[in-house]
Amino acid sequence: MTSNKNFKRRVRARAAKTGESYAAALRHVRPVQQGETMPEATPVRLATAQLIIREDPRDRDQLRQSGRDVRELMRQARRAGARIVHFPEGAICSPHKRIMSATGPAEVGPADWDRADWPVLREELAAIARLAGELRLWTVLGSVHPLTPPHRPHNSMYVISDSGQLVTRYDERLLSNTKLSFMYTPGAGPVTFEADGLRFGCALGIEVHFPEVFAEYERLDVDVVLFSSTGPGQTPQEAAAFAIGAQAHAATNSLWVSFAMSGQHRTRGDHRPRRPLGGPVPRRRGAGGGHRQHRQPAGVHRGRGHHGPPVAAAGPGRGL
Repeated sequence: MTSNKNFKRRVRARAAKTGESYAAALRHVRPVQQGETMPEATPVRLATAQLIIREDPRDRDQLRQSGRDVRELMRQARRAGARIVHFPEGAICSPHKRIMSATGPAEVGPADWDRADWPVLREELAAIARLAGELRLWTVLGSVHPLTPPHRPHNSMYVISDSGQLVTRYDERLLSNTKLSFMYTPGAGPVTFEADGLRFGCALGIEVHFPEVFAEYERLDVDVVLFSSTGPGQTPQEAAAFAIGAQAHAATNSLWVSFAMSGQHRTRGDHRPRRPLGGPVPRRRGAGGGHRQHRQPAGVHRGRGHHGPPVAAAGPGRGL
């Protein structure tokens, strides 16, 4: 059982006894924990990637260019030593509501998904999966997932293992009004997966605004939440709001949050490098514990319940 799990159990036990919130109990338990010596842990390198998101699923040239951009960033991430690369929402395409609107573009109405070039989208995703296997690189990226008509598709995150296999899929649950009314079918529940001894959870879109999403992953003993988004707006101030939210959830729930956002949104203070430089997240140990260390860069945020010195920087890569 890991040291971090023991720490979380102490916090939960105090919260149950006193009726405090998790965050309030954390403030009382943390000073005791800070003096403890934590054992050395083996790092796992995570790359948080950033690229330009294209919005027209009818345009096969755009879809293919997005696929090439994703694969180039995968190669860069692997050369930097990453074991896992995390991409934004809609990495191949994030369809624009006005492009998809059956009554648009002047009016936003129900999406006409027959307009999407599904065969090309599947081809690009298959090529990405093959490369993930060749590079031995876990790859997590956003994509639209079709359902049987007349059901609208899901807005999803695909998790591809380092053997090139699709191991799970997360569907955005808490949709914006436009997404819910006109574009997508909401997902049903949380999704976790394990890679290199760490447990990951997924969040998508605007779910950074919902603390219950991250609290649920904390209860599921998740180590890292991978949050993918296209971003909240066009200004640096709007984009920064999502990053602040991600930091808050990391601190409140004592877990890591990797925040992958589109290249259209470059927030003040991000200092995002062009190449996806990975930052190590140590593996979970067996009996006797182990802890997770990380420098707190743009794109990856450390929960305050994690102790120990930072071991390396992590940063998101930017699209070509």
